[in-house]
Amino acid sequence: MTNKRIAVIGGGVSGLTSIKCCLEEGLEPVCFERTDDIGGLWRFQDNPEEGRASIYKSVVINTSKEMMCFSDYLIPDHFPNYMHNSQVLEYFRMYAKEFDLLKYIRFKREPNLEISGPQADAPTAEPSQPGL
Repeated sequence: MTNKRIAVIGGGVSGLTSIKCCLEEGLEPVCFERTDDIGGLWRFQDNPEEGRASIYKSVVINTSKEMMCFSDYLIPDHFPNYMHNSQVLEYFRMYAKEFDLLKYIRFKREPNLEISGPQADAPTAEPSQPGL
């Protein structure tokens, strides 16, 4: 039986954990990351790509490492309790390496999202509607 292919959008923290969860469930993840690297918002750049939000250079996370770490991959003891953004990104890189996640990411690629089948006729919400 062929595994179901699952599209994961973005190689940030949510994308990395989604790839890992897909693998644990026997699915085949394909992650589309529009930049050339992982990290999402945690990857500081002096000149971020157009349309990409960015943290500022001196950001330090306001959650302790014990509370923000993945349950299956602890932050190393030598990292400070409240990490600079570069250390958060380093932790995400270590996580991706530990679970061999990078091979599922297509860098500098955006998905072509075309909906077909029963979902194509589903109503869509406009951003101007209340509550969105």
